[in-house]
Amino acid sequence: MTNDHRTREDIIHSALEAINGDRHRDYGSAIENFQRIASGWSEIFGHRVTMAQVALAMDWVKSSRLIKTPSHTDSWIDKCGYSALGGELATKDE
Repeated sequence: MTNDHRTREDIIHSALEAINGDRHRDYGSAIENFQRIASGWSEIFGHRVTMAQVALAMDWVKSSRLIKTPSHTDSWIDKCGYSALGGELATKDE
């Protein structure tokens, strides 16, 4: 989807579809998936990693990719999804 002009509404709608549709179906609930990632990263890094930190780190992966290819629409959609999930997870008791 590089160089595919999308409105802000398109991007938000696509992110919502991804986190509540395909991604949820493919990977399970965000809480289960992010907790699994957080547990693994906690072991790797030797300190506790939270689900909200997972969302921030995954967002940074997308940001880093966008530095090279800022017109890559999928990365903008994914950033929107990670921000929504991160905001939700950060406001839950971890």
